[in-house]
Amino acid sequence: MNLQWLGYVGLVALVLCWIPQSLETVRLGKCPVNLTFLVLSSLGSFSLAVYAFSVGDPVFSALNIVTTLGAALNLYYKLFPRKDHA
Repeated sequence: MNLQWLGYVGLVALVLCWIPQSLETVRLGKCPVNLTFLVLSSLGSFSLAVYAFSVGDPVFSALNIVTTLGAALNLYYKLFPRKDHA
């Protein structure tokens, strides 16, 4: 039985999990997620994107690029939260 489809479901779920978190982060202007998690997630996703690109896998390259962007966006707001003008 070919379980490749299960791998795609998992990858899509991981990509999609960054959408609500990223929307909340932008709305709040800061990221409540743990800094260590964000750094490791960004590094891990970026490393996997480079690897997937090097082996010529465009699907996994694209998915890991998207997860890298989600993690990086949240990392940016963690390091540089928006200042409120109150």
